[in-house]
Amino acid sequence: MKKRAKKVLEEEEGLCCCEYVNRRGERSHVAACCCDCEDLDDACDRFLKREPQKPESLSQVAEVVTDRIRVPWLWGGARKLELSIIPPLILLPALLHLAAVHFMLGLVVLTALPGLVLWYYYFTHRKKGRTLFFLSLALFSLAYMYYLFITEVLPRGDVGLLQVVVVSVGVVLTLLALIHTKREPGIVRPNQEAVHSTVTYYTPLADKDPSLNGGRQDVTMTVSSRMGSWEQAEVEMKESSQKNWCTVCRVVRPPRAGHCRICGVCVLRLDHHCVWINSCVGQANHRSFLLTLGLFLLTSLYGISLVLQSVCPRQNLLTALLYCPGVYNQYSTALCFTCAWYSSIVTGGLLHLLLVQVINVSYNVTEREARIALREKTARSAFWGLVVDTGVYSRGFRDNWSEFMTMGDKLSPPSPADLVALVDDCKHRE
Repeated sequence: MKKRAKKVLEEEEGLCCCEYVNRRGERSHVAACCCDCEDLDDACDRFLKREPQKPESLSQVAEVVTDRIRVPWLWGGARKLELSIIPPLILLPALLHLAAVHFMLGLVVLTALPGLVLWYYYFTHRKKGRTLFFLSLALFSLAYMYYLFITEVLPRGDVGLLQVVVVSVGVVLTLLALIHTKREPGIVRPNQEAVHSTVTYYTPLADKDPSLNGGRQDVTMTVSSRMGSWEQAEVEMKESSQKNWCTVCRVVRPPRAGHCRICGVCVLRLDHHCVWINSCVGQANHRSFLLTLGLFLLTSLYGISLVLQSVCPRQNLLTALLYCPGVYNQYSTALCFTCAWYSSIVTGGLLHLLLVQVINVSYNVTEREARIALREKTARSAFWGLVVDTGVYSRGFRDNWSEFMTMGDKLSPPSPADLVALVDDCKHRE
């Protein structure tokens, strides 16, 4: 196994910008993307002979295609390209330019586009699959709206330099906040010190003298006290280990932590998995997530107002989106107006998300806890489920927000009870 890994490593170090190591561990080239495809040949052969396809043939062909679509890279050979990134880069400009041709086309496109995105969201959410489609759509939407603002709105002369600077700073701050949000949601990891302390119940560490172990009680305990403490710990942890033990991550989840089936990890104070950032929102990044939403909404609202002032100068901002006569007489103004509508739809969706988040923080409840409580009918809800109060962790509006603003500084590893639950889990498996 080590020889194989060493061989692959040596091959990767000697790869040119267009070479890569495929999924079978063989050296390949991006120019040979259509060569030696046995899976595709077999599928086509069966199709031409009108024979039934193998159950795994389509998935194998898809794996080959995704493995061979590469981008030349100077360091380490060609890099694999995630296919879910591509559709937003093509569909968004095409649909927006199509919507700018005529009013009716704009109505159809701006109605169908959110529907398609929601359909794809529920499709991927049902399969619990991870995709970069939504992150690509979010980033490209922000970049493309800014590009059109600079190339279409700014040359009209209705926007000053200061206003451009404000929009640019807002875009940069939003991206910086997004990068900080994606760094770490607060993954639950075992406490290594707790591992060593539990091992010393049976055998001290080889490089340490038991008498010089800092006077720890776990080393000097007698057999009877050892058994008594074990029985007591087993009774205390019996229910909690069964309820909070994660068989996938092999850790005991602290209170309010949860396992994300999309990311495959347990997250401290898990709120939800956000497809728009392709990451979980937990204890470590919840504050920066709200900051990202706030910066984006402020930048988007300000940008929309500038666009509407430019293309509909005679209309009030509150009514310009609904009534702007003559906006489709010129393609440039129609494109700006269409992008303002698209940005308004995105802003409305994210404004609803921010409102739900603020309400949940005010009641000290996470999105995950709210869904569970509503499903089990143990929470009080109001305003069609917008407000959910579980009554478990709430300590008042002020204390709830104080806890939320300081919870990122209280990240700590799980308690030594993780190892007690681990032994208990192994005991039950035996």
